[in-house]
Amino acid sequence: MAEPQESEQDQRRRIARQFIEAIPHARALGMTLEDLSPSGAVISLPWNPDLVGDPRSGVIHGGVISALMDTCCGAAVMAHPDGPKVTATIDLRIDYMRAATPLQGIKARAECYHVTRSVAFVRAWAMDEDETRPVASATGAFTFER
Repeated sequence: MAEPQESEQDQRRRIARQFIEAIPHARALGMTLEDLSPSGAVISLPWNPDLVGDPRSGVIHGGVISALMDTCCGAAVMAHPDGPKVTATIDLRIDYMRAATPLQGIKARAECYHVTRSVAFVRAWAMDEDETRPVASATGAFTFER
């Protein structure tokens, strides 16, 4: 009996998950791909005392949030219906809006909103449990080859 064919979207999800799992830094930080669809990606990161920037506050370090958002943006590019099997960051601007709440994990959401022949444009948000007040927002450009 023949095995069922993997849909293109399922293949993209598998490739994006492998992409994230292959990045040692993403694995070390504990990133988990929560959702991947043509509209974007969601990656979560649990709170961990090793990721805290200031031990007195218990807040996750801004560099960890930056890595999470960069990885989530890359996954969103790969999830695009015409997306590449690999991508790289060309430019990423992050605006930190407030400190994350101590002892809470962070979730990033990213969407690839425009592509050209060679560049994908992405926007993202990072939030803790209060999803009405982002911790940070980002805009970026990533390599894109059809």
